[in-house]
Amino acid sequence: MPHLYLVDGSGYIFRAYHRLPPLTNRHGEPVGAVYGYTTMLWKLADELHAADGPTHMAVIFDASSKSFRNDMYDQYKAHRPPPPEDLVPQFPVIRDATRAFSLPCLEEEGFEADDLIASYAKAALAEGWSVTIVSSDKDLMQLIEPGLDLYDTMNNRRLGAEHVQEKFGVGPDKLGDVLALMGDSVDNVPGVPGIGPKRASELIKQFGDVEAVIAAAPAMKPSKMRDNLLEHADAARLSRELVRLKDDMALPAPLDEFALPDSGIPEAPLRAFLEHHGFKSLLTKLSQVAEPTPDTPSHPVLPPDPPCDHDAYQTVLTLDALDEWIARARAQGSVALDTETDALGSASANLVGLSLALGPNQACYVPLAHSGGDLLSDVPQQIDMAEALGRLKPLFEDPGVLKVGHNLKYDLTVLARHGIAVTPIDDSIVMSFDLDAGLHGHGLDELAATHLSHSCIAFKDVTGSGKAAIGFHQVALDQATRYAAEDADVAWRLWRRFKARLALEGATRVYELVDRPLVPVIARMEGRGIKVDAAKLAQLSADFGTQIEALEAEVHALAGQPFTIGSPKQLGDILFEKLGLKGGRKGKSGVYSTDVNELERLAGEGVPIARKVLEWRQLTKLKSTYTDSLQADINPRTGRVHTSYSLTGAQTGRLSSNDPNLQNIPIRTETGRQIRDAFVAEPGHLILSADYSQIELRLAAHFADEPALKAAFANGDDIHALTATELFGEVNRDTRGRAKTINFAILYGISRWGLAGRLDVTADEAQAMIDRYFDRFPGIKTYIAETLTRARDTGYTETLFGRKTHFPRIKSKNQAERGGSERAAVNAPIQGTSADIIKRAMARIEPALAAGGCTRTHMLLQVHDELVFEVAEDEVERATPIIREVMATAAEPYLTLNVPLGVEIGTGSSWGAAH
Repeated sequence: MPHLYLVDGSGYIFRAYHRLPPLTNRHGEPVGAVYGYTTMLWKLADELHAADGPTHMAVIFDASSKSFRNDMYDQYKAHRPPPPEDLVPQFPVIRDATRAFSLPCLEEEGFEADDLIASYAKAALAEGWSVTIVSSDKDLMQLIEPGLDLYDTMNNRRLGAEHVQEKFGVGPDKLGDVLALMGDSVDNVPGVPGIGPKRASELIKQFGDVEAVIAAAPAMKPSKMRDNLLEHADAARLSRELVRLKDDMALPAPLDEFALPDSGIPEAPLRAFLEHHGFKSLLTKLSQVAEPTPDTPSHPVLPPDPPCDHDAYQTVLTLDALDEWIARARAQGSVALDTETDALGSASANLVGLSLALGPNQACYVPLAHSGGDLLSDVPQQIDMAEALGRLKPLFEDPGVLKVGHNLKYDLTVLARHGIAVTPIDDSIVMSFDLDAGLHGHGLDELAATHLSHSCIAFKDVTGSGKAAIGFHQVALDQATRYAAEDADVAWRLWRRFKARLALEGATRVYELVDRPLVPVIARMEGRGIKVDAAKLAQLSADFGTQIEALEAEVHALAGQPFTIGSPKQLGDILFEKLGLKGGRKGKSGVYSTDVNELERLAGEGVPIARKVLEWRQLTKLKSTYTDSLQADINPRTGRVHTSYSLTGAQTGRLSSNDPNLQNIPIRTETGRQIRDAFVAEPGHLILSADYSQIELRLAAHFADEPALKAAFANGDDIHALTATELFGEVNRDTRGRAKTINFAILYGISRWGLAGRLDVTADEAQAMIDRYFDRFPGIKTYIAETLTRARDTGYTETLFGRKTHFPRIKSKNQAERGGSERAAVNAPIQGTSADIIKRAMARIEPALAAGGCTRTHMLLQVHDELVFEVAEDEVERATPIIREVMATAAEPYLTLNVPLGVEIGTGSSWGAAH
């Protein structure tokens, strides 16, 4: 018997869009919804094949947001917001995806997808076929009858008449009447005010249909419901027609055209679609199921993993069970691990439990510090923490067992406080970054959705949210196991995929030579933290507060009235309306722009109020971000501040500092120095700052192979003075300052207009300077041209260590997007190589200091090109040359630069004094 499947494609689109974060393909086009839709359609095909599914199938879409129902009622769906801006261009691509599966793709102008589905369902049933509608939409439940059901793919269940009866209290034949009375705020179906699903169901069961309810209303007992039924009778009748599905449309294609080929989905069109959009994981999946072809990858392909089975996860509650997992991990030689704690900051978080995984669905959770859900609950059975960690320590420190995880530096920091030094490791978040930087995020949930087509359990699903949220230590053990073991399971699955890709895609170098060795180094730095003088910070906060008040008074005096300086609208009105300053521009919201560029423009034109507002903004930001908040950031256990470094936060490979961010304290201002003065050494120690000197300019000289620049660095010349001489014919304070701006701006791919703004010259004058610069240093011009050509051809740039940074929008038709990608692409190899070099230095410095007997010298911070240490006073003379040598030779032996790396070192009682 033929079995027709009708897929509600429009419903799939929005589920796919909200399921994944924004993604772009290699052509710079948004494809998050396309990727999600493709994986969902593929999953459906797999499930149906396994269940001996349909003989015929079609996917139905809404042709537009308007239909004949808008002619009946112009407010129909009027409250629905327009689709997200980045989703609109994905609609036609999603239809292409459907055709790539060789499935019919149908829509009809003036009608909704539900109407087309209803008409095809009726026609198929009339032929004696079975029909399944792939949707859980309540409107489509009206169609359920013998021979027709709904398939809810989100919950993997079939919906029949009994489901409708249970949910709405009536059968499918009466569902339209219930929906008409209750209305629908999403579709703006008016219904009858005050009548919800339960009351609507009772009325229809009692009277039969909408017309009968309206007819019975005059005889009902006086009530608000009776009054509403009488007053809104026409709205109820209209609503009944709005929810009625049109099942007698002229069919745009005959049913026979929906027949599925016996041989399955043709591979060629699907492969072409996946290759065009660069959906690598789906291409791999296709290769697993397709017959070998000349284009089939020759490298080994991993077998597909089974779906995550949360019921297969084990809660480990005895030492015997834990010993069994440890023995299996030793025998296998690898294990995934993940810790669960009661806080986000690794330096302050307390261990609650940990999970292990040995393969897909082979995962467990070991609770260690769970309490009851409230004060009256019993503490659940669990292994004593000291005993459990005593058994796990030899495993986690065993050099013969690889420990796998996602963002392992967090787990390493937590376990280090329990005396466990986890080694060796592989980190899937770092692998993902080294493979796909610039293409998408690298969080576990996003990667699971992208690479495994799996939606992870959300943290809030087990802990709740808002005021009702509980700590993870209060989560019931069965729920904690499902959540925690899933994390280890998913990390294992991702690791296997990324490990296979590293060598094939040329990412092994940067992973093994740069990033993987850095993970435990960062973990130790985060655990150490840095001492902060709380009294100094409090005094600075008070001083800044006084200065801010004085600046506010000056700004108000210049404005001629008090106003809220922090309000962009009020500030814009003062500047461009009351004071009548020229050049104001309004955004889409109708508010004048008062961003830093606008204020700097006005300050450059000699407008005093603009300069004062800029000073006020900087001081208020420094006060709130540093002098106020750093006092609260001091860890009461250690008396130090512990920042968190992200190894994947900057696209070029730079580390980024968070919670608190210690990398953005101003370097050259007096206020910035005052804040750095609050970062101090312990008694008997000094702060040592080691800073690469002009490393990006040196690397530019290497990349460009520019003789004049290489010679200048080799001779120790002032590079900015050299540039000033070449461009302006003389060196003085002004020309050297301009040369310095030009040197760095060129490396960031600056435009003539950008340089004009920085130097306060015309665009033509700026272009003349750029032209002179390229005439004097032609190697730089060649480097920029060749870098952009390669980036446009391949979609990415590479550092000297092979780190790829992807630029999916470098061919965008949008000039702003394209220009931004081009500027970033020019700088990425240089900034990325700089990041790679300092990372290599960080990984080598600790063993070098230990070998040199400097056991009380510790690395605390990394701030772009600078490393900050706390050094015992009697080790300063020994540590300084060691640090200098390691940093200067960090690229070697893998790479020998044709310019020397200069390192400037200073010491002092505080970070500020060390500069």
